[in-house]
Amino acid sequence: MTDLAKTAEGQATGKPWLGSYPASVPAEISPLEHDSLGTFFEDSCRKFASRTAFSSMGRTLSFRELEEGSAKIGAWLQAQGLSKGDRVAVMLPNILQNPVIVYGILRAGYTVVNVNPLYTPRELQHQLQDSGARIIFVLENFANTVEQVAGKTPVEKVVVATMGDMLGLKGLIVNFVVRRIKKLVPAWSIPGHLSFNAVMKAGGSLSLKPMDVTLSDVAFLQYTGGTTGVSKGATLTHSNLLSNLKQLSVWLDQIFDGRERPEAMVFICPLPLYHIFALTVNSLMGVAMGGHNVLIANPRDIPAFLKEMKAHKAHILPGLNTLFTAMMNNEAFKEIDFSSLFLTFGGGMAVQRPVAERWREMTGCPITEGYGLSETSPVATANRLDAAEFSGMIGLPISSTDIEIRDDDGVTLPLGEVGEICIRGPQVMAGYWQRPEETARAITPDGFFRSGDMGMMDERGYIKIVDRKKDMILVSGFNVYPNEIEEVAAMHPGVLECAAIGVADEHSGEAVKLVVVKRDQALTEAELKAHCAKHLTNYKRPRIIEFRSELPKSNVGKILRKDLRD
Repeated sequence: MTDLAKTAEGQATGKPWLGSYPASVPAEISPLEHDSLGTFFEDSCRKFASRTAFSSMGRTLSFRELEEGSAKIGAWLQAQGLSKGDRVAVMLPNILQNPVIVYGILRAGYTVVNVNPLYTPRELQHQLQDSGARIIFVLENFANTVEQVAGKTPVEKVVVATMGDMLGLKGLIVNFVVRRIKKLVPAWSIPGHLSFNAVMKAGGSLSLKPMDVTLSDVAFLQYTGGTTGVSKGATLTHSNLLSNLKQLSVWLDQIFDGRERPEAMVFICPLPLYHIFALTVNSLMGVAMGGHNVLIANPRDIPAFLKEMKAHKAHILPGLNTLFTAMMNNEAFKEIDFSSLFLTFGGGMAVQRPVAERWREMTGCPITEGYGLSETSPVATANRLDAAEFSGMIGLPISSTDIEIRDDDGVTLPLGEVGEICIRGPQVMAGYWQRPEETARAITPDGFFRSGDMGMMDERGYIKIVDRKKDMILVSGFNVYPNEIEEVAAMHPGVLECAAIGVADEHSGEAVKLVVVKRDQALTEAELKAHCAKHLTNYKRPRIIEFRSELPKSNVGKILRKDLRD
């Protein structure tokens, strides 16, 4: 379809974003080719058998080895008396065992429950009870947490992995360092547990049986962060994930308009695979494209992370604002060759303009911001990949996705007005796991998911996210959005990171408080307030500024305003 035809269609259908689509991107995705993630995975492994699929700590795993390892896991699971659709929890960081186990669960016909390894016992117990997971795979570093709660959950079997399990002889050294030198493995005792290696050996003598899995079956229970209350399981079907994968694939085609496509793309994977962003954009996209995912087990160890970056000429790097900042503030960043990098994809939280501009200056590659949630598998919008500049917006609804900006009564607002971002598309979850009332509140009768995020759409169909409803600050009846305050503060060269929250104020109801981590230790409260006064109207200016050595963050690196408010 020509650009002119897309524009006309957009005007006729009330979808102005279609007129802003690149020529190579269709308005709708074509029908799915696979009936499950398992068959999709098997086809890719056959097609790309000799290529490297994942690497970690110097050890590579080919697609052939990935297929063989996942078959062993799947066959062992099928021998444990599970029924189709039963839940299996995975509590692992970015190590080679993670994709082997996850794809094994999917191929065997079960549902993956991704678990944050740094969960407290209380958080883990809730997730295991809520999901009904019968088996859990856990790294020994976190087995102590499982020990404290396993008996209070439906878990019947615990499989414990070590960092070195898939690293060959090097694994012995890695395990020694992890246990004895760095002392990263708290004492634990789980009677009847099995080792990952024992499970792989047992699975090797069994055959993986084909399972009758359909597109409507549940592939993942992806638990929300709980920032809006109790953590809920977003029920993601095989269709949801395969649809989002196809949507991303056609969006990615823009990059290759006039550019040679590399035979095997290199993805850097610093975000945790248990998070929906990395699960789809790294793992699933990598498998679909026959790409090589470089797994970063601990992205907070910036020197080690940058050493991996230097060793692999990356094509695609998904990340967050905080991660980009931390990378650029390390001297080793300047030694990396970014000539092959053609996509830096920012998500998870707002990318600040000063960070994006500095990234472009240092790497030559702009940050392309997108938007999504666990409930949307995750990507719902993205900026054009051929854009030369950072837009400060979350982009356009991707193919087969409708977005409306609605008020509290569910009425669609005119272009340019701020309301709740509501999303409809094949990537939107089936609902919240065993929570029909929550599902009814979140998904409208006409199929739109209410994101809880406030935004506006311009006449071109581009969307700007303003803030989460719950983070909005009300000052004397005026809405103040933390993202705006933070972006202004981040423009000051003395600010490393910051977060804006509302605090009670007897005169205005709420006032803005800014919590700041300094880049320049000489920065003063008066200096920063004067800077904000230049760029913000009076009611938006921080009344209180607090300096800290660090900000509370989720495991993905997202700043937790909720913790600051608490």
